[in-house]
Amino acid sequence: MIKIENNTFQAVIDLQGAQLTHLYNKKFNFDYLWNNPAWNKHAPILFPAIGRSNHDEYLLNGEKYSMPQHGFIAAQQFEVSNLKPNIVTLRAEANAETRKMYPFEFELEVTFALLTNGLALTFAVKNNSAESMPFSLGSHPAFNVPLNDEGTFNDYRLSFTGNFQLPLANYEIIKTPAPYRTGKIEKFSASKTITLNHDLFAQGLRIIANQQVKQVELTSTRSSHAVLINLGDFKNVCLWTKETKNLPFLCIEPFSGLPDVLGEPVDWQHKEASQQLGPKQKQLLQYEILLK
Repeated sequence: MIKIENNTFQAVIDLQGAQLTHLYNKKFNFDYLWNNPAWNKHAPILFPAIGRSNHDEYLLNGEKYSMPQHGFIAAQQFEVSNLKPNIVTLRAEANAETRKMYPFEFELEVTFALLTNGLALTFAVKNNSAESMPFSLGSHPAFNVPLNDEGTFNDYRLSFTGNFQLPLANYEIIKTPAPYRTGKIEKFSASKTITLNHDLFAQGLRIIANQQVKQVELTSTRSSHAVLINLGDFKNVCLWTKETKNLPFLCIEPFSGLPDVLGEPVDWQHKEASQQLGPKQKQLLQYEILLK
């Protein structure tokens, strides 16, 4: 585990998967992040895929490859490439096992930088291959709701800001039993602010389809604390808590890419919303977790 801190916050990151595991408020002595075996993750990184590929497979240049749900990076061991008291950069690269699933010479660097008002995360994806490299990338932080044990899940609300038109919509999801998109969009809310309840997630995740959403804020009148996700370079955001379990957490997940539409394996060069990175090119994706 790697720890970084400043006067206000401390972050703990696991070298396996570069997963943020704790994000402490030092003054009020509480953790913003979920830590409970009822869902045994905290903030996994999704790369090079988001969601589950049809039949756990995809096509590339006519060849079929297997790909686990959310890709494979969560199982990879990262190395520390830079460490300062409040900043750490972790790095992983292609190896013999990843090439069986994803035949590209990639590098992924993840930088965690504590700010006076939160945490900035920067993902640097590099393609060292001789051909174009498609990829998706997501971040999956799970926040305790309630924050600092103040109130209950239903006392909290989410507010969305950005240059988008109402209604707030999401991609329709079908479970088979894994969640896939149907290819349709459905209404989620007539307002830019929604009150949380577990029934909202009875069918699983909600991937917001209004791509001009720029920020998502979690607040409550019962708490002086709040979480604001500044989506930065990420065009989509997913909301999820473990359906039918009524657990006190909510994931607010910046996505650059989308899960498959249910059907047959598709050619990754044509996957909807995937990123394309040219040979020897590098792409930066950044977002912020701002905290009270």
